Amino acid sequence: MSVGIARGRLAEERKAWRKNHPHGFVAKPETLPGGTVNLMAWHCTIPGKAGGLIEHHREIVEYFNGRGGSAIFLFRRNLLRRMVSVLANSYDRYAKLLNGTHKSHVHSEQEASLPTLRSAAALSSYKPMINSTSLIRDLKEAEASVVRALEYFNSTRHMVLYYEDLVTNHTKLKDVQEFLGLPQMELTSGQVKIHKGPLSDSVNNWDDVNKTLNGTKYERFLHSDY
Repeated sequence: MSVGIARGRLAEERKAWRKNHPHGFVAKPETLPGGTVNLMAWHCTIPGKAGGLIEHHREIVEYFNGRGGSAIFLFRRNLLRRMVSVLANSYDRYAKLLNGTHKSHVHSEQEASLPTLRSAAALSSYKPMINSTSLIRDLKEAEASVVRALEYFNSTRHMVLYYEDLVTNHTKLKDVQEFLGLPQMELTSGQVKIHKGPLSDSVNNWDDVNKTLNGTKYERFLHSDY
């Protein structure tokens, strides 16, 4: 019932957006392979200067604080798994494994493992090759980017979420609703996790990665479930 209410509200918001929205801003619901529209997943574009959010954080913070904007930061504690997801997403952007379309997320087990005409491999079977030479440096930079983002937006109204907590602790979604001033309701997602199981099954050069991180502060990433 709560999902039906949410979809109804989103349909009304979509109508209002089509009639009037800021110039240059784009917000479109996702179109599924069958052609149906999924109002629960949106693709948005916010215009801005080249360089993006972090490079122009001062202007964005000023805008947020002046307009009463709020920010939700969604991070991932296991930066190695994040790296795998980013590399797989980048690969699929060009290979378009799912019926000739790029899908950063899937909404059924069938989509996650469906063979396509382009390749017998599917989204879940792609194993990226991680540059073990620069791996430690890349993980340090990923850590630093999180710290910078929180420092830059410290003066804004914001909350911090971690992917791992959303997966294991569903009360976190209630915290989000409270933060946004929304009525409490049970939320569900139709998205399916693409890369499951141990990381060793998802990385092409796992032995190199394992050797590089063993004995370092990043060794914990090798064994985390999420």
